[in-house]
Amino acid sequence: MSKGLKRFLAYIVAVLLLSVAYYVYVLVSHPQLSERETFLTEIGEGFGEIALWVFVFIYMRTAMKLVMGKGPLAHRLLPDYSAPASMSYLEQLVVYLDRSHVYFGSVAVALALIHIAFMGLRPDILFFPIVLALILWQVLFGIFLTWRRMPRDLRKWSYFVHAQLITGVAIGVFSYFGHLLIDD
Repeated sequence: MSKGLKRFLAYIVAVLLLSVAYYVYVLVSHPQLSERETFLTEIGEGFGEIALWVFVFIYMRTAMKLVMGKGPLAHRLLPDYSAPASMSYLEQLVVYLDRSHVYFGSVAVALALIHIAFMGLRPDILFFPIVLALILWQVLFGIFLTWRRMPRDLRKWSYFVHAQLITGVAIGVFSYFGHLLIDD
């Protein structure tokens, strides 16, 4: 196993352990959190589920690039990996995903914001404001990448920040544990 992959797995374990510790802390120290069931929250749950699947679709692109050994992310995590020569079908799918990434990302963020608006932010649970901040972080640096007249150094740095899989892992893990707290 490569050094980069070991560090990435250690990061995932650290985020999971930190999330479990905070989850237990909230369960022990806060009163039972109840979910408010209204017509708008039911609609909000639907938007949240659609947003989840769009985010999964977006991160599937990253996973496919890792499997294929494409892009700087793959080289950072799996420097010794070499992809099989005959992946033309998958390569065409990755090209489509690359071209549609901006649109699917915009839809995912819009759906997540609608979900938050209907469900409420719940700032008393730190998972949710952190997830919102991480999503806005991704959006900000994604926007920097789309501007034509962006200075080269800022574009390069924006790509590095936006393309971090660690942000996606944190968004997924924190969202999961936050929803566990209010869905019990």
